[in-house]
Parts: sequence; structure tokens; C-alpha cells
Amino acid sequence: MEYDFRRNRFEGTVFAQFSMEHAVLGRWFTEELGSDETQINHILTQIVSLQAGTNMHWRHIGDELTIDMDTEQVRVFASVIASEEEHELQESMSLYDAESESFCGLEDFESVLKSWLVFIKQK
Repeated sequence: MEYDFRRNRFEGTVFAQFSMEHAVLGRWFTEELGSDETQINHILTQIVSLQAGTNMHWRHIGDELTIDMDTEQVRVFASVIASEEEHELQESMSLYDAESESFCGLEDFESVLKSWLVFIKQK
């Protein structure tokens, strides 16, 4: 999984860009997570809980994207997919997968999340 973090020094914003097959992760880091250290630390706590076997599943539904974690993998997907699963769309109306859904291992995600935390703390 390739990624790059960038900062717009004029506006003070941060954004993440991931390889094509993980593009939705970039959106999630940029739009849903941003520089919210409290949320980042909460997610890291959930990861520790999953790794310890205290919890088996954790989900957070954001404004546009949802993160779903279990003991092995992380799924980030457009919240519209959940409604699409409930109301099957015509084949011609299906979403482009890489822009709407991505999977990665829990350990890989934890590593990226920790890197993001270090990045946003740099001013």
C-alpha cells in the first residue's frame, strides 16, 4: 500500500493520497479523520482492543465514509454502499469500487494511522 501525506501551508490543511486500489483511504484520512488527534487515539485504542481479542468488531459511520474493523482487516467504504446493499441498484448504476471501497490488514492500517498522527503533529 503506497501513500503520501501532504500539507497546504497556506490553508493549514492536510491530506492523504493513496495508490489507486486504496484511494478511498486517502479520502477517509483527509475528509473524515483530518487532524483530529482525539479521534485518531480513539481508533488506535480500538485497534489495541481488537488485537487483544477484547472486541471482535468495531465500526464508525462518518459523514460520507464508514470504517469497519475486525481482528484481521479494515474496510473503508462509502456509506452509500451500505444503502446499496439494502436496495440493490441496477448493474449500470454500480459504483467504481476503488473509489468507494478498500480493504487492508489491521496491522498495515495501524502503521499508516500512527504515521498520520506523527505527520499531523509536525507544524
